[in-house]
Amino acid sequence: MRISVEIDEGILKQAMELTGDSKRSGALAKAATAFVRREKAREFGRLLREGAFDYPTVLDEIGADPGNPVPPLMED
Repeated sequence: MRISVEIDEGILKQAMELTGDSKRSGALAKAATAFVRREKAREFGRLLREGAFDYPTVLDEIGADPGNPVPPLMED
């Protein structure tokens, strides 16, 4: 998909260096992909901390409570 955007030349140069891509479009595509993956990983980590994937276990069935071995992150 072709789009027109204004990007600071210094930031674009850094993106090209960090991605190892010599073309602007390739560097921007890699940077955008990395950003999306990082944000999805952050959201997945938040869901894990909140217990979104906690399922009943054998301990639940017998009434044992092992507690949460990973405490929640402290937010500012």
